[in-house]
Amino acid sequence: MATELQKSSSPAQFIEEKLQLEPPRSYKVILLNDDYTTMEFVVEILIDIFHHSPEKAEAIMLSVHKSGRGVAGIYDKEVAETKVYQTIERARAEGFPLQCLMEPL
Repeated sequence: MATELQKSSSPAQFIEEKLQLEPPRSYKVILLNDDYTTMEFVVEILIDIFHHSPEKAEAIMLSVHKSGRGVAGIYDKEVAETKVYQTIERARAEGFPLQCLMEPL
């Protein structure tokens, strides 16, 4: 009786077949609007934590302000979790109730 390795043409091909990996799932990091967090603070967060240019940060902030939510960025799961944590921690430290969450893409 032949094993799976013997059925493959080579050990390298066997390993390659076994290690077929899917790309990591991406997540959107979303900022939610509220009546207390200042627009300036949201822009500051977008520049400092999400590394957007001032122009891009202002555009995202306006999206949050007008539609109630805005995508701050798209990241792998671990990076998205870190960005959400950093945003909420910074907002709380500054006395703002800004909410930030992540959703699968």
